[in-house]
Amino acid sequence: MHTMMKLLAKEYKRFILYLQIIIVLILVPLVYNFLPMNAKIKTFYIHSSKPKDILTTLKNYGYSVTALDRMMLSLQTIPQIGWYTVPKENDGRLSFFTNLHTMKTDALMNIVIYAGETKEEIAHRLANDMKLNEEKLLEHYNTLSRFKEGDILADTYTLARKANENATMQYLFNTSSKDMQQFEDKNISIGHKIRTMKELLVIASIIQKESNSISEMPLISAVIHNRLNKNMYLQMDATLNYGSFAHTIVSKHRIKNDTSLYNTYKHKGLPPHPLSSVTIDALHATLHPVKKAYLFFMLTPTGAHTFSETYKGHLEKIATFRQYQAERKRLNNKENNESNKSNETNETNVSKDTDSFVYKSFKKFKI
Repeated sequence: MHTMMKLLAKEYKRFILYLQIIIVLILVPLVYNFLPMNAKIKTFYIHSSKPKDILTTLKNYGYSVTALDRMMLSLQTIPQIGWYTVPKENDGRLSFFTNLHTMKTDALMNIVIYAGETKEEIAHRLANDMKLNEEKLLEHYNTLSRFKEGDILADTYTLARKANENATMQYLFNTSSKDMQQFEDKNISIGHKIRTMKELLVIASIIQKESNSISEMPLISAVIHNRLNKNMYLQMDATLNYGSFAHTIVSKHRIKNDTSLYNTYKHKGLPPHPLSSVTIDALHATLHPVKKAYLFFMLTPTGAHTFSETYKGHLEKIATFRQYQAERKRLNNKENNESNKSNETNETNVSKDTDSFVYKSFKKFKI
């Protein structure tokens, strides 16, 4: 009898244990499901299909992330790379991670970031095209920025139409950062003269401001590298096209009075920050200048540039270009004079015709 009681007690304890386990197994999902997500951003971009990276992305967008989320994601269909929009009515955390892969949105639009654009110009155009707040876009840019300017590469980007300011800038920065890292890993080796991505972007932005011609970029790159190696002033107008002066014609007055470190007529070395967004082509040209001893370049009548190794050769090309300008001015003046004479003749004929018409009309209607 005593033995029977022991067996019953043992079975009872086992039953209670199993019951507790079952209750826990039921309660954990229920409790987990009601843990708040704190989801403020409903539309976001997932850059990686790894559970760890997805959780990091969600955290960056303001979602509360728990230790159980990674396990929960691993047990579900993993969301693929792309834009996602979470429905306003969400049934809880468990439902969120179970159905996240189905929330991919196809309400997309293409946005172009142009070479030579500043952060202010990018924010202004995004605000206009996507109906977003310009100040908030710029605020998020400055928060995410590593280089002050040039963080977003010039390219075409696919954005969700419902993306807010934070999600938009996060996507542009993450995509550009990934492309820059791939470029850096592939092209910048140990012992390379250009040691940092910032230095690379500064030089690339000068090249980009001077010319959009892919064939000319390595030539301009050679001028920059040669001048830096000789400890010469860069003396490039492009470096004065920074910030609010991005598209301002550089005058002698600006060169004389601009005291910033961007004025490479007064300060040796590179400007302190990139000037604008750049293309991958400009980055390639920065690392691969042509092997020429060019130190000077200037515009030609065709709009292209001509390059010189010596100051004497540069002066000769300046003289040739000024002759072209003088001849063009002379021809323009001649055309204007001929046009003015033609207009005067037409005005005289019109005046005569008018007088004749008035006289004839007067005779016709005279009583």
